[in-house]
Amino acid sequence: MSSDYRSRITTPDEALSAVRSGQSVYIHNGCAEPVELVKALTRRGAELSDVTVIHMATMGIADYSLPEYEGHFRHNALFIGGNVRAAVQEGRADYTPIFLSEIESLFHSGALPVDVCLLQCTPPDAYGYMSVGPSVDASLTAAQCAKHLIVEINDQMPRTFGDTFLHVSRADAFIETSHPLSEYPKHAVTDLHRAIARHVAPLIPDGATIQTGIGGIPEAVLGLLRDHKDLGIHSEMVPDSVVELIQAGVINNERKTLHPRKVIAGFVLGTKLLFDFIDNNPIFEFHRTAYANDPFVIAQNERMVALNSAIEVDLTGQVCADSMGPTPYSGIGGQVDFLRGAARSKGGLPIITLPSTAKDGTVSRIVPHLRAGAGVVTSRGDVHYVITEHGVAYLHGKNLRQRAEALIRIADPKFRDELEAWARQARLIPPAHAIAI
Repeated sequence: MSSDYRSRITTPDEALSAVRSGQSVYIHNGCAEPVELVKALTRRGAELSDVTVIHMATMGIADYSLPEYEGHFRHNALFIGGNVRAAVQEGRADYTPIFLSEIESLFHSGALPVDVCLLQCTPPDAYGYMSVGPSVDASLTAAQCAKHLIVEINDQMPRTFGDTFLHVSRADAFIETSHPLSEYPKHAVTDLHRAIARHVAPLIPDGATIQTGIGGIPEAVLGLLRDHKDLGIHSEMVPDSVVELIQAGVINNERKTLHPRKVIAGFVLGTKLLFDFIDNNPIFEFHRTAYANDPFVIAQNERMVALNSAIEVDLTGQVCADSMGPTPYSGIGGQVDFLRGAARSKGGLPIITLPSTAKDGTVSRIVPHLRAGAGVVTSRGDVHYVITEHGVAYLHGKNLRQRAEALIRIADPKFRDELEAWARQARLIPPAHAIAI
């Protein structure tokens, strides 16, 4: 361990005195948010102006995005989390749409400079190496590119393996804390989620490698895989639900064609159950998202299954997944990275799932055209499977008429006539052509 490590331990407020007006500050993502450093940063708000705060979704606090800090801090969201959504939607924060796999290149190139990085790590080992725990994602690269690095040492941080380690000599200041990590509660699984999952699970073969997104539908799908064999995981994110499947031997990674016998992930989102399970667990191998989300890496997994969600899908197959019309809601994330990787995988399955309706069944999510201003996260050329509770639409290689017909068949029955009438008026479907429902 570096002999001067102890000399760089200080208080949160003293550590954050390094931040200057006009600088950019990167915050460790997800459940690894260094909350004590974030609190200290926010306390400095009145003294600072025009400080850019950069991160993907964080599961803890984000008080720097509150109205009273406007002009002092401005958040730049690389993926919009719930704790900053209001600030982005009200114009007090920014959203940068970008593939997760390409975020780190912005740091390396200087297109998105990082003046100060706030990181949370395990205590250093005998050799002076700290683990970044449950979130490698883009944070390790941000730390290495930052001009000034401040580390919150938390003895409750899980120590994880893979590309997760940083030497104490790289940090300018440390604070020591002991507190539970910020959690991402497990989503409730509804009957609707299970109905969608019942169309997904039979498509997944034994020996598949799976990527899951966030929410009740992926949780429901994982819950229906208990009779599968030799499943593997290669995913940007891993949720609580994998713990039971690993313990049951369903996920053993034995038949993976890339990184066999290892769960590959960029980060985890979950609760203490998951944090305890990944702690010093050699089955987990964490990598930066520039690697884990690289479509060319993903495609090396045979039978790669990518499960992602949508807000709405139009009748030609365009997918909106990051906005409600022009209003930003979440982010591009890894959806396109994994759909493209799965599409190029031998036996791969790129899947978009969504409920057929929203707002208690009053609005169809299979739509004639995306709402004005909606972002096209996944183009019609990238879409293969779209699945609702009403069935499976396979769109790859299909013409616009076939796509419209397939998507109308999986729309909620009460909206099918309306969708069909629009499709005929738009000449997607010939006037005399009957759709088999």
